[in-house]
Amino acid sequence: MGERAAADKGEKGLRRDIGFAGSAFLSFNGVVGAGIFALPATLYAQFGLFSPWLFPLFGLLVLVVAVPFARVAAHFPASGGPVAYGATFGPLASFQLGWLYYVARTTALAANANVFATYLAAFWPPLVAGVPRALTIAALIGLLTLVNIVGVKRAIRLLDALTLLKAAPLVVMALAGLAMAAAAIELPRALPPLGEVEVAALLVLYAFVGFENSVVPAGETEDPRRTIPRALLATIVATATLYFVVQLAYVAAMAPGEGGDAPLVAFGGEVAGPAGAAILTAAALFSLAGNLSANMTATPRATFALAGEGLLPGWLGQVSARFATPANSILFLGLLSALLAISSSFVWLAVASTLARLIVYSVSIAALPRLRRRDGPPMGAGTWLMMAGAFAVCLWAALQSEWSSWRMLILLIAAGALLYALARRRQAA
Repeated sequence: MGERAAADKGEKGLRRDIGFAGSAFLSFNGVVGAGIFALPATLYAQFGLFSPWLFPLFGLLVLVVAVPFARVAAHFPASGGPVAYGATFGPLASFQLGWLYYVARTTALAANANVFATYLAAFWPPLVAGVPRALTIAALIGLLTLVNIVGVKRAIRLLDALTLLKAAPLVVMALAGLAMAAAAIELPRALPPLGEVEVAALLVLYAFVGFENSVVPAGETEDPRRTIPRALLATIVATATLYFVVQLAYVAAMAPGEGGDAPLVAFGGEVAGPAGAAILTAAALFSLAGNLSANMTATPRATFALAGEGLLPGWLGQVSARFATPANSILFLGLLSALLAISSSFVWLAVASTLARLIVYSVSIAALPRLRRRDGPPMGAGTWLMMAGAFAVCLWAALQSEWSSWRMLILLIAAGALLYALARRRQAA
């Protein structure tokens, strides 16, 4: 194998076909799914003129977490993300972080596949329930599974197109709304009480979780030590800006209480009539498809990494000789998420999704001191302060969670411990 071919290879035969744009779009589509199409009315009703400013405010808080997380990611050129970071503390931590991440992302995939079918039913009502809905979900997940199996480059090209198709209508409609209602734009007259902001904390933070998507396929990313941190942080800034502009336009154009269950579709109707509503309904479909596509690209690399450590069956760690992708892990996720989505058996897992992500962020960031001692000079006071800020944000957000979320998280950790014990027993046999 020549030098060029060797340089193109990632770990274990994977190809490094994900560049900066692909890495950024993985993060962006991991973050931007259905939330932006549902949040505006709720936030406007609760926070009024201040609601647009929640996004840059919480975007800064997310950056407090993302900066040290990105520094951890810079130490790992191989796939796995949280699986690799947890390995700093031993195989049990590696397995638990990979397990929690996988459950959270699979739950999100199943949930968004259902939301996709609901939005598609706006164009064709028979898809709202029964066999047509199930076939729609199965066909969508099957298509994304196939695209990802046949090559990560094709998956990223599809993601590029979906990103354009979802972001462009949002930006155009938001700018049109701002132009139409420019005279109605006002600055907030007072800050909301801190208690009200805390109540909305998980709701707004959930609009940012998923930025970690780009770290998981590091073994297929060009120069991952530089590409992934830059893409991850740029995505959070871009996402906060997009959310701010969309919410500001919504507040300027709509009255409190308007919008119903699909506020941005109603906003599109206000700005451009039925055509505007149809355009933003289509944008919602593309947004959900982009989120699902990014999820299908990133999440299988967690089971691939766990299999590489001997913590899952070796079948999940096999790479397709033809397509240079972890085809078995991708196929497994496709089958599992389709089953969960069609049966709606994911709902009981969903309550712990955001909380699980906060745990993954916290433990991953906790690995930074050990990594710095291993790979370079020890950390300075600024990095320690940054870590403390990240832990404080994650703890504050976690404390806003309901007991049902904590109970489900404890059950998931217990299940993970049992699965880990079984895996070790199998290894020892």
